[in-house]
Amino acid sequence: MAIESFNPYTNRTLRRFRPFSWAKTERILSQTHREAARWRTSSFAERAVCLQAAGRLLRERQDELARLMALEMGKPINDGRAEVLKCALTCDYYAEHAEEFLADELIKTEARRSLISHEPLGVVLAVMPWNFPFWQVVRFAAPALMAGNVGLLKHASNVPQCALALEKIFQDAGFPTNAFRTLLIGSDLVAKLIADDRVRAVTLTGSEAAGASVAATAGANIKKTVLELGGSDAFIVLADADLELAAKTAAQARMINAGQSCIAAKRFIVEKPILKDFISKLKTHLLAMRTGDPLEETTQYGPLARPDLADDLTKQVEESVKKGARVELYGGQSKPGTALFRPVILSNVKPGQPAYHEEFFGPIALVLEARNADHAVQLANDSPFGLGAAIWTRDVRRGEELARQVEAGAVFVNSLVKSSPEMPFGGVKKSGYGRELSYLGIREFVNQKSIWIADEAAPSAHKTKIE
Repeated sequence: MAIESFNPYTNRTLRRFRPFSWAKTERILSQTHREAARWRTSSFAERAVCLQAAGRLLRERQDELARLMALEMGKPINDGRAEVLKCALTCDYYAEHAEEFLADELIKTEARRSLISHEPLGVVLAVMPWNFPFWQVVRFAAPALMAGNVGLLKHASNVPQCALALEKIFQDAGFPTNAFRTLLIGSDLVAKLIADDRVRAVTLTGSEAAGASVAATAGANIKKTVLELGGSDAFIVLADADLELAAKTAAQARMINAGQSCIAAKRFIVEKPILKDFISKLKTHLLAMRTGDPLEETTQYGPLARPDLADDLTKQVEESVKKGARVELYGGQSKPGTALFRPVILSNVKPGQPAYHEEFFGPIALVLEARNADHAVQLANDSPFGLGAAIWTRDVRRGEELARQVEAGAVFVNSLVKSSPEMPFGGVKKSGYGRELSYLGIREFVNQKSIWIADEAAPSAHKTKIE
């Protein structure tokens, strides 16, 4: 597999990298495994000093890191800076709270003392995507390192410079050299790594197919996994919503990262009385968004990350239209083989169309008509995915009631769906399992060990119960 930096805006290859051989990969794995034995004995204070330094370096290097993202996968420079700053915030969060999150939990039992301790597993392999090249990695690495684990990163093959920059940040921050390593490898070596006993757990953010493959290999080798996969997030707009605000936020929610986000709103489920007005307002806001060179400060959305992704998206749109979807806003590719993809709105989205059941990973707004609020929830749940969702209504209490009925890992009422270090992030159904971020995220890759301490002076206590 080619590992190269390809600029989707200029269609030029910037740099090529020779993939690591298995011998080199295995050597790095061996080094990280040895480091894991030492790093697990480090104190929370020692780890926090390093992670706080990583946060400072992210802030200092935000311009150069944002530039790397713009060049390698087309993210506008302003969005890139925001991504890096979010990474720094998350480093600060776990540096401050990890010890509290992993403190021993005393449990009242018949023992003199019993508790749950949270102990690191060792080497955690992270298989990460290109769409948020820094954020996806840091939201795994910050909690994993603070928990006393070490990390191996297999990043997407089109963002190798971002992957190497991440390794340098952690090393420059004072982490041991082998506490976090980047592997420039193709997907062909992932199964071999997972099968190695020195890898203790795997986290993946990516496609449903990639998740199924990693989960199958990990399951065969009895390895813990966390999977954050695709999403087709519902954006429910009820008839009593603030329509102007909902439509403006809908456009922003659809165009996150040029639509290349698992939690970008994708299916806009709108009550019938306001459907036409919503489409009209959404169209106005989408047309107002500026595209162009990702390195320009005024660019609001760039190209898709690769031309083949735009080609695939075009096929999904064409197939949906052939099966009855109606085009409300014409955009898409100017010609096949180009990465720039302008926003599209499809209405009359029905079962049997790709638009109804597939994830559209790009700036396509899919509009579905709901008879009422209950029907809107029914449509939202009629999806193989369950990552995020939003509900728009002036009746906040009703919004919360409906949020509890939506099958998703997160539901936002009158707000854009987003991730933050304080709240757990993950999905249900084909969107994966496990959680990142919050105290739940740092507890995914620890051994939750029960420790039972009996009173030596009372041997009869050992006989009171059997397993």
